Formats: sequence, structure tokens, C-alpha cells
Amino acid sequence: YFFQFTLALGAIFLALGLADKINLLNRQMARFVPHEFLDFLGHGSILDVRLGDQVQREMTVLFSDIRSFTTLSEGMSPKENFDFINRYLQQVGPEIRLHRGFIDKYIGDAVMALFPETAEDGVRAAIAMHRSVRAMNADQASVLEEQPAIQIGVGVHTGMLMLGTIGEDNRMEETVISDAVNLAARMEGLTKTFGAAIVISDQTLAGITHREGIDTRFLGRVQVKGKNQAVGMHEVLQGDSPESMAKKVETLDAFTAGVEHYLGGRLQPALEAFDAVLAVNANDVVAKHYRGLAWTHLENGVDTAWTGVIGLQEK
Repeated sequence: YFFQFTLALGAIFLALGLADKINLLNRQMARFVPHEFLDFLGHGSILDVRLGDQVQREMTVLFSDIRSFTTLSEGMSPKENFDFINRYLQQVGPEIRLHRGFIDKYIGDAVMALFPETAEDGVRAAIAMHRSVRAMNADQASVLEEQPAIQIGVGVHTGMLMLGTIGEDNRMEETVISDAVNLAARMEGLTKTFGAAIVISDQTLAGITHREGIDTRFLGRVQVKGKNQAVGMHEVLQGDSPESMAKKVETLDAFTAGVEHYLGGRLQPALEAFDAVLAVNANDVVAKHYRGLAWTHLENGVDTAWTGVIGLQEK
């Protein structure tokens, strides 16, 4: 009996040792593959993942990008570049997790994150990311005056997506396949066009249940190449500095009227509305953009099929 007991005890210790190793492996792999990804696929361990595993559900997708990163990085050594990016990601990553999101992937200085619970989580995470970056800039300015301030743009869209594994037997990775991902990336791209900190879609705005602390203004509609339906876009003002936000709130009525006039083809009233905005806030990039469009179309005329929708040629 003693021998049998010893064998059984040894088997238990061996199993416990293997369990510890598996737990350690899962913890380490979670740094590369989010545990949320495994949860959605119904797996408890990375060892259970198989090629072709997939699940479909609605989520909110967030894309962020550092403005003019190429210019910033040119004056840095390779080590300084990696240190710079990692310092930035250490700031914004926790904000995503605090708002019930997880980072799907890093693309250089860009971040793609998913929020499976609510659209509001994604929007509040975007606001928190900007707040964190402003704090980072303030800290850098106090110790390293020559370091330029970081500016980021964040795009958010909500829709159905497929999350799963792609590749082949010897190389797999998790990925997300969906038009929702493409539209979120386009929203982020529009932050450059409009000089906006955060741009969200109609679908994301509709998913926000509690609007306290989330002020928006309608930016118009865009149509992505290959799609029949235009998508409304909205700027979240909390992404701006308090001073910039205050001016946008002050001119909100005139700005909204200008966009509505433009979409309706009433170009002269649109021009006048955007002039009123710029008289108060000369740095409003969106108002400048629309004023330029209105002026151009006034000069050249518009056809009867006018919609005011901005066409995006990239897919």
C-alpha cells in the first residue's frame, strides 16, 4: 500500500507541476494573445486554439495613431524609438483595460482595441487616452523641454465582426475580419483630415446610453469606396484641451447649422455659418475645411444629385 500511495502522490505532484507550468504558460501567452480572445472562442488555454476557430458578435473597434510619428522618429535612434513608443503605450494601454476593452494588436505606433461590452466603453477609453497623453506631455515638458508634445487621433466604430484564427499549421495568429474594422480605421484617418482628436460613427454614438461627460458635434457623412451607405461622423469634444473644447462648445450652434446647410446644398448660408464659427475660433480646422468646400462649390456649381457626402477613395 505504501508503494501504491507513493506512486499516487507522485502522480499528483507531477500533475500539479504540469498545471503550474500550464498556468504560467497561459499568463505569459496573455501578453501576446489577449485572454479575452480565448474566452470568446470558448477556450481555457492557448493550447486549445485551432486553426479556423471563429466567433461572430458585435463589438466596438478603436484605432489610435500618433500624429506625425515619422517626423518625430527621424531624430531618434532605434533604441530611442522603441523606448518612446513603449513609454506612450504604457500610458494608453491601461486606459483601454480600465474601460473593459482589450488590445487586439499594435501596428507600429498605432493601436487597435476591441470593446465587447458597450460602445460607451470605447468612447470613454478614447477620452481617457487623450487625457493620459496630455498628462504625459506635461511630465515630459517639465524634464525634457526639447521633446515635442505627442498628439494622437482616435477613431471609433461599432458593428458586427468575426474574431478567429488565420494562417497555416506552422504559423497562426488571431485576427478580426469585418467592415467594422475598416470603418474604425477610416474614422481614425478622418481625425487627420479634420484636425479632430476623436471621431466616432453614427453607430457608436447611438450605442452611448449615458451621455454625461461626452459632448459631440456632427461632422457630416462619409462614404467608403465600395459601400452604398454613407456613415455619419461625430467629433467628441472631450478629446481636445479644455480651451479648445470651450470654443467649440461656444460655436456649436453655428457649426451645426453650417454642416446642415452644406449637406442640404445651401452653400451661401453654410459659408456664412462657418465664417461665424471662425470669427470666434480661428483654429477650427473642420470649419476651415467645410468653408473651403462651400466656397469651391459656389464657384463651380453643384449638380442636381448633390448630397454633401464626403467620398473616401480608400477601402
